[in-house]
Amino acid sequence: MKSTFAATHFQNDEDARKVLEAVLWPEGPICAHCGVINHAYPTKRAGVWRCAESKCRKDFSVTMKTVMERSHIALHKWLQAFHLMTSSKKGVSAHQLHRTLNITYRSAWFMAHRVREAMRAGGLGPLGGEGKIVEADETYFGPTEKPRPSKQRGNRPYKVGSRGPRDKRPIVSLVERGGNVRSFHVPVADKATVSQIVVDNILRESRLHTDESRLYHGADTHFASHETVKHSAKEYVRGDVHTNSAEGYFSIFKRGMRGVYQHCKEKHLHRYLAEYDFRYNHRSALGIEDGERATLAIVNASGKRLTYRCTH
Repeated sequence: MKSTFAATHFQNDEDARKVLEAVLWPEGPICAHCGVINHAYPTKRAGVWRCAESKCRKDFSVTMKTVMERSHIALHKWLQAFHLMTSSKKGVSAHQLHRTLNITYRSAWFMAHRVREAMRAGGLGPLGGEGKIVEADETYFGPTEKPRPSKQRGNRPYKVGSRGPRDKRPIVSLVERGGNVRSFHVPVADKATVSQIVVDNILRESRLHTDESRLYHGADTHFASHETVKHSAKEYVRGDVHTNSAEGYFSIFKRGMRGVYQHCKEKHLHRYLAEYDFRYNHRSALGIEDGERATLAIVNASGKRLTYRCTH
């Protein structure tokens, strides 16, 4: 059987560099210092270009000002990592990258976080629109690292059981039906926090679908309509009203986090959410396959840096 990494850019650094330059510089070399396009010439050092602008004249490469900058890992291994992390529905552990790419575990862990940084979206407009449905839901995953103080009822603390969301990490996700997802790890999922996220990230012309949670009470004043299903009464679908898209996303996220990553510090949770959001937003159902998904992640790597001391 032909290997997944049989292509030359997965085996050879020079070919990998050519692929990166074609993806990140479609109109010619872009100076990382002054931003001029296609006004540079190659130096004697492989992969290094010199800006031809008289006021700049600085050297640069295709990895400068990307998540790959100043990395000692071979470029073809970077391309393998992008391919693995974008094509695996539930993710790839750092130990698996360590074994597959033949690099140290520490390097694999840091590399995975930098790929997640490339997957992170920013500056996107609101979800939904006229006639569109956006589902909002919250879930809780993993214990908080600093237990929250008990709420008081007079002089007595509330009774705290082993179940429920207390001392767990809250996650709020907005899913456009048949479209994209946007997830947030918040310190506490209270009405003020959740309402602000919903109002800031969903267009007013949208139909909002939620469960019966009190966190969404009053949302009908902000949107075309606010329709709910009552999960406590075992009502999960009523006509086209449901939150099954959000529940499906949470299912993929939790299965991956428990089965692949197994452990995640709370300070890193937002990066894992960015990873799962990226793959969901560029899934096969939207016509985006593995190769294109990896290319999009590489394009997103431009203009981002992540140092080992600032991985959170």
